Amino acid sequence: MTQSPAVPAAGRPGPVRIGERAARTLVSELARRNDPKPALLVGAAPESAVLAAAIDALLPSDTLTVVPAATAGPAALREHVTAQGRWVADRVRVVDSLAEADTAEVVIAAEALTGTVDETRTTIDGLGKYLADGAVLSVAAPATPGRTAGASAELERQAALHGVGSDLVLRNTPPVRVHRLRFTPASPALAARLAPAYRPSSVPLTRSMHIDSNGVAAAGIALGLAALARVARPKSRLWLLPALAAAPVAAFFRDPERDVPEDPSAVVAAADGQVLSVQRLHDERFGDGEWLRVAVFLSVLDVHVNRSPVAGKVVDYFVADGGFVNAMKPDAEHNVAAYTVLDTEHGTVVVAQRTGLIARRIVQRAPIGALLAKGERFGLIRFGSRTDVYLPADAAEPLVGPGDKVVGGATVIARWR
Repeated sequence: MTQSPAVPAAGRPGPVRIGERAARTLVSELARRNDPKPALLVGAAPESAVLAAAIDALLPSDTLTVVPAATAGPAALREHVTAQGRWVADRVRVVDSLAEADTAEVVIAAEALTGTVDETRTTIDGLGKYLADGAVLSVAAPATPGRTAGASAELERQAALHGVGSDLVLRNTPPVRVHRLRFTPASPALAARLAPAYRPSSVPLTRSMHIDSNGVAAAGIALGLAALARVARPKSRLWLLPALAAAPVAAFFRDPERDVPEDPSAVVAAADGQVLSVQRLHDERFGDGEWLRVAVFLSVLDVHVNRSPVAGKVVDYFVADGGFVNAMKPDAEHNVAAYTVLDTEHGTVVVAQRTGLIARRIVQRAPIGALLAKGERFGLIRFGSRTDVYLPADAAEPLVGPGDKVVGGATVIARWR
């Protein structure tokens, strides 16, 4: 019987445990698709956290084909699926081998890849044959150095060529990196049928409030400096300065959940803050025609996570050099800025993340080829600045004006005509 190509060859490192958080990351592309779709899960076992996450992500109109791992027989897997109840059994089909599977919109490797470069390439090529046009292959590899470096290196290479995103899952033993690979172009129209992607780097504090991974790192550095100061000068209270700074630094990177408007004609704010200007202008960098630009200033007290104002496909990304003028001044439009260009059903949309007097670091996490849902997180700006949204002027009507306060991912700043 032919087994999944995801199974490590003899003599290779043993299987890597995929925990609940990593499993949820692996099935994120399945979970965010709101339209009927066939999915394929390869290398599953009855006790697999990935199988459980995939079943949880199914919609009533979805189907899931499951290929057993080498260590799990199809009979045991069918029994496990049947035990989940009629609803699951009607939507999940267990096959004896990968050869019996059909093409799918989402293909997931349930086991982390731990082989050599050649073995990893063979696995990816084998699974890629089952991808429909524009479909995504989700695979994981250990993020720690060692004998698995071959698999990680090959996945990094594939991600650079065809990737649509990757996530580091530290809360797994060992840590893994999940790659989402696409080998044929996806239509921008598909983005309108997606929900915002799950991000494991966003650490939950409560059900509605998260902290971006940058905040966790920054708070950790502050606490580390406090510990060093305490050891170096045990009689001094100097250590209190970085210790007390840890909480506000982490709070700066807060990442709250937002209710994104379902109205397909709504364009939402890309960031929290105050509207500086709403104007029509020309910018040859983005093509001919007139643009409607909505500029929003972010104070140090605002949430600095940036969200996509529309559903679309990232088709370009570039950084323009400039200065570091106060973001509230007109000259700030010549500051250093990162431009993310989206192809949408209504034309080209551009989001500019601008630095300011204090902000000197821009984070952009959406590679070219990625599909962004409306309101989906795609980056952040550190310590205050400005975010501009450019819309085709003849296709959009502004709904905000200078001085208005907006909430990223929630406030409707414009509407498609």
